Amino acid sequence: MTIWPDYSDNETPGTRFLLYPQSPFLEPNSKPELVEISAPQGTIGPGPSGPRMYAMYPVDKTIPYGAMIEGEEGPEMYLPAWDGYILPPPEPDEFGNFIHIDPDDPAFEAAHLFGAAHFTMDVWEGYFGRPIPWHFERDFERLELSLLPSLDNAHIGWGFLETGGTREHGDEYRPYSLNFDVVAHEIGHAIIYSVIGMPSEEDATGEYYGFHESAADMVALLASLHFGSVVDELLKNTRGNLYTYNRLSRFAELSQNSQIRIAANDRTLSEFSHGWSSEHALSEPLTGAMFDILVDIYHERLVAHDVIDPEMEELSDELEGSDEYNAIMQDLFDEHYAADPEGFRVALIEARDLLGTYLADALDMLDADMLSYFGVERALVVVDQEITGGAFRQIIEGNFRMRDIGLARPGPRLTKPDGSSHAASVRTLAPEPKEP
Repeated sequence: MTIWPDYSDNETPGTRFLLYPQSPFLEPNSKPELVEISAPQGTIGPGPSGPRMYAMYPVDKTIPYGAMIEGEEGPEMYLPAWDGYILPPPEPDEFGNFIHIDPDDPAFEAAHLFGAAHFTMDVWEGYFGRPIPWHFERDFERLELSLLPSLDNAHIGWGFLETGGTREHGDEYRPYSLNFDVVAHEIGHAIIYSVIGMPSEEDATGEYYGFHESAADMVALLASLHFGSVVDELLKNTRGNLYTYNRLSRFAELSQNSQIRIAANDRTLSEFSHGWSSEHALSEPLTGAMFDILVDIYHERLVAHDVIDPEMEELSDELEGSDEYNAIMQDLFDEHYAADPEGFRVALIEARDLLGTYLADALDMLDADMLSYFGVERALVVVDQEITGGAFRQIIEGNFRMRDIGLARPGPRLTKPDGSSHAASVRTLAPEPKEP
């Protein structure tokens, strides 16, 4: 089901794309969903290409962007723009849309990558209430979206978002360009770099990099909830009980039993007080706190709409994290969801947008050189006071404290960064400013 916005007489519809809300390799015969990005029809050209970004499928490109190569004046970063041959770019249809491209067409990858990146930026610029400039705008006006099958990764860097794929599942190549969570996560990193900046020193704190992974995960999670099918299937499958292991609490899914990070987790910051090795693991206490805040606000909205009663919400709070939670709560959710499924949908959308707005406003208050998880909590409390007069302060502080945030700090990095480390990736590299 696709719901189009209401247009005024003078408003031009946005450009339409077909996007997979989750990896198409998870379920046989999965179909992409119609979405509409903010760029008006007729403004996105072949590639696709627009004012903020452009996509391409280079031919015979072997070196990923961000690598150090020998330049005319010594070693330098390999950066856009690609000036070699490219595969024929997808063309818009007569109305300026890209919904006519078959998913089996090689051109679909570029269209999907562009649509996913643009859609994510649209969602978060809506939460910020303003355009988000690129952190690399000093050197590039537009983001190059590049497809590089030989790259077993997807990463954003100085002027580029480059996606490869994985062959971990037999001989089948599974491109990350078709995985919305992966693309949205990388756009999340770009948003964070733009809003709070990069640390002024190379030796940034673990909490800075853990926050980066957590915030990028939340960017992807909340953006995915803007697909009507994700919301509908999520509620149908869980009967409204979001603590059931489901689509919402999984990121970057590549198979039915493989996911990169889990939002619904029980990790605490005190587990890392003696040190840490992976910023992905270090991010989990913060991501878990944010997920619990989302669920608690969702429950508050269910009560506000008389979909569930206050006693059911209190029971959920008492049982949260216990082995008895699902055994007791699922029957109650089944009963109430059957009575008012639309009420559950409205409550989830309200919780989604409230948390998205809170996160955007909180990001504007943070500083890269002084970032801590406790600072994120305090920023959210300030935002809550400004927006609601403190209606959700107890929820915010309670969930952060359950993760020992504000009670513990992570120790030092115990091992050198490896290939999976954000700190050691091309995401954090920037070339020296060019002399005028």
